[in-house]
Amino acid sequence: MKKVTTGRYSRFFIYLVVVVLLNLAGITLFFRADLTSGKVYSLSDASRKAVSTLSDPLTVKVFFNSNLPAPYNNIERYLHDLLEEYAVAGNRFFNYRFYNVSGEENEKSGGNRELAESYGIQPVQIQNIEQDEVKFQTAYMGMALIHGDIVETMPTITSTDGLEYRITSAIRKMNNKISALLNLKENVSVKLILSSSLGVVGPYMNITGIPELPSEIESIVNKLNGKNYGKLSFSSLDPSKSDRDKQDAQRYKVLRLNWDEFRDRRGNTIPADQGYAGIVIEYGDKFETLDLIEVISLPIFGTQYRLTDFAELEKAIDKTIENVININEEIGYLADHGTLPIEGMSPLSGPLPQTESLSNLNRLLSEEYSIRRVNLKNGGIPEGLSTLIIAGAKENFTDYELYQIDRFLMKGNNLAIFMDSFNEVRPQGRYGMMGGSQRPLWMPLNTGLEKLLDHYGLSVGKSIILDENSFKQRMPQQFGGGERSIYFAPVIRNEMINKDASYLKNIKGLVMLKSSPIEINEQTLKDNGLRATKLFSSSDRSWEMTGRINLDPMFITPPQNDEKFGSIPMAYIVEGPFPGYFADKPIPEKKVPVETNTGGDKKDEKNIKEQGLDMSSIRSKDITIKKGKPAKIFLVGTSEILKDNIIDEEGKTPNAQFVMNVIDYLNNREDIAIMRSKTQRFNPLRETTPAARAAIKTVNIAGLPLLVVIAGIIVWFRRASRKRMIRKMFSKQSQKEY
Repeated sequence: MKKVTTGRYSRFFIYLVVVVLLNLAGITLFFRADLTSGKVYSLSDASRKAVSTLSDPLTVKVFFNSNLPAPYNNIERYLHDLLEEYAVAGNRFFNYRFYNVSGEENEKSGGNRELAESYGIQPVQIQNIEQDEVKFQTAYMGMALIHGDIVETMPTITSTDGLEYRITSAIRKMNNKISALLNLKENVSVKLILSSSLGVVGPYMNITGIPELPSEIESIVNKLNGKNYGKLSFSSLDPSKSDRDKQDAQRYKVLRLNWDEFRDRRGNTIPADQGYAGIVIEYGDKFETLDLIEVISLPIFGTQYRLTDFAELEKAIDKTIENVININEEIGYLADHGTLPIEGMSPLSGPLPQTESLSNLNRLLSEEYSIRRVNLKNGGIPEGLSTLIIAGAKENFTDYELYQIDRFLMKGNNLAIFMDSFNEVRPQGRYGMMGGSQRPLWMPLNTGLEKLLDHYGLSVGKSIILDENSFKQRMPQQFGGGERSIYFAPVIRNEMINKDASYLKNIKGLVMLKSSPIEINEQTLKDNGLRATKLFSSSDRSWEMTGRINLDPMFITPPQNDEKFGSIPMAYIVEGPFPGYFADKPIPEKKVPVETNTGGDKKDEKNIKEQGLDMSSIRSKDITIKKGKPAKIFLVGTSEILKDNIIDEEGKTPNAQFVMNVIDYLNNREDIAIMRSKTQRFNPLRETTPAARAAIKTVNIAGLPLLVVIAGIIVWFRRASRKRMIRKMFSKQSQKEY
C-alpha cells in the first residue's frame, strides 16, 4: 500500500514538472493563429517593412487609465498585442512603454499625467454605466511616438479601427521627415510678415498684443527648431517700414487689411492706412502662407477679427514645413479646365457647399502625399510627379495640352481620371410651373480627353447608369413618408466588386452617383499589350438613360422590357506601355495669348533675320514617342464620388477607402492600400431569394420542435429495443435453469 501511494505522488510530481517546463517553453516558443478573414490582429507587410528598416531608436509611449469601462478596456489590450507584434517584427530600435495615468493621487501617476500633457495628450470624457446609472469620467487615452527629435502624437485613441494604419503611417512619416531634413541644402525660411501699423488699430479690432507677436512667434519657431534638427531660420518683416517688405507681402499674397480714417470714442483721429499679417514658410521655389489673423463674418455682429490660437499655429507651421520640404511623394492635381477645386474654396464665392467641396479628399490625400496644383494653360506638367488627377474637367483641351498629358503618360507616369459625360447647368433666376425653380440642364461634354482615351482603348459612354439596386431616400412625413429609390445612385454590392484586385478585397460595397459606363476596346488593348482590369460594375437590374437627361426621381421609372436590364462596367484600370497619341504627328503648337506678343518679340525676330538664320531649317526629332514606358490609367465615369457628401472626413467609409486605395495602387503602394482597408467594418449581409428566406424561416420555426420529436422517437425506440433485449436475455436464462 505504501508503494502505491509513493508511486502516485511521484507521478504527480513528474506531471507538475512537465507542466511547468511546458509553460516556460511556451513563453519563448509560441505561435499565434489569426482566424479573422482580414487578418485584423496580424501586422501587414507594410508595417513589417516600416518597422524593420528603422536605423535610429523609436520609442512609443502609451498613456492609458487603468480599469477603463467597456469598450475602452479592449483598446489598451489590443494596443499591447499590436505593439508586441511591432516589437517582434522590428529590430532593436523599436521600444514601447505603457504609463499608468489613473486618478490615484500618488507621485508616480501625477508625473505620468504631466508627461502625457507635455506631449499634447489631454484627458477626454467617456461614458460609464455602473449599477444602472450613467456616469461620466475623464481618462487619458493617447500615445506619443518619439523618433530622434521628432514627435508624432495621437492625443485620443477611442477605437481600434485603423490603429495599425495610423501607427505605420506615423512611422513612415517620421522616417521620411528625418531623411528630408538631413538632406536639406539650406534652412527652411519662416518669415513673419506683420505691419507695425496694425498695432494702432488692433485694439479697435479686439486684438491686443500685436507689438509682442514677433517675439512670441519667434519662440514658437525656436521650439520647433529643436524638433527639426535646427533647420529653421526665422525673420520678421514690417511692410509699414520697408517698401521691399511690402513687395514681399504682396508677392506671397499675405492677408491685407485696409481701413479708412476714423475717430475713436475719445475723439482721437486714426489715419487711413493698411497692414499685412501672415506667416510664410519657404524652401527653394516653394512656399505656403498661413493666416495670423482670422476674419470671421457673423450675420448680426458683422466682421470679427481674432488672432490664430498659438497651439494651432504651432501645429500648422510644423505641418506646412513638411509640405514645403516634400516629405511625402508628390502627385499632381489639374487645377484648371473647370475641374473641381480641391481646396474646397471657390476663388469667387468662397467656401463651397458639401455637395461641391473636395476638402475631405484634400485632407486625406495630404496625409499621404504632397499635392501639387497643375495649370496646363499657363504652364506644363512639372517633373517629378508620379500621378496626375483629373477630376471633372469641363473646358476643352487644346492639342498642345493633350500632348503634355500624352507625354506625361509616355514617361511611365499615371493618370487618375474622374470623368463626367455631362455638365449640369442650373438656370439662374428662372422659374417653371407653379413658381418652382426650373430643373437643371444636362449638356453633353466633349473636352478632347475623349479622343486621347479612345486611342488608348478606353471610352466613357454618353449616358447615365440607373439601377434598381440603388440608394433609398427617406421621405418626410409631409410627403407621405416611406422610401424613394434614387436610381442614379447605384449601390454596388460585394459580388460586383473585383476581388482579384488585392486592394479591393476588403471593400464590400460602394455608392456611385451620376455615373456613366466605361467601355474598352479589347482589340486596341491586345494590339498594344495593355491589360485592363474591371474594378466593379452595376447590378443585373441596371439600365442606361440616354438622349435627354432628366434625373428628377419623380420622372424615372424602370423599363418594362427585361432585355434592357444588364450589368454595366463602371470603372477600369488599364496597365502597360501605352501607344503615343502624337506618334508620327507634328508637335502641336502652343497657343500664345495675343497680349504676350510684345514689340520685344518682333525685335528679336528682326535680329534673327539680320543674322541670316533660316529657322525653318531647324527641326526637332524623336520628341513624339510611339510607345511609352509601362504606366497606369484609372478611369471612372463620374467626379461626384470625390465630394464631401460621399467621402467622409476620417476616411473610414468604403467610398473614401476605395479612392485612396486606387491612388495608392497607381503609386505602387499596394501594401499600404491593403493595410488601410483590412479593418473595414462595412460587412453587408449576402442577398438571398424570397424562397431561401421562406425556407430558413420555416426551418427556424418548425425545425427545432421537429428535431425534438425525432430525438424523442429515437430514444423511445432505443428504450424499447433495450427492453426487448433484456427480456430476451432473461427468457434464455430461465430456459437453461429448467
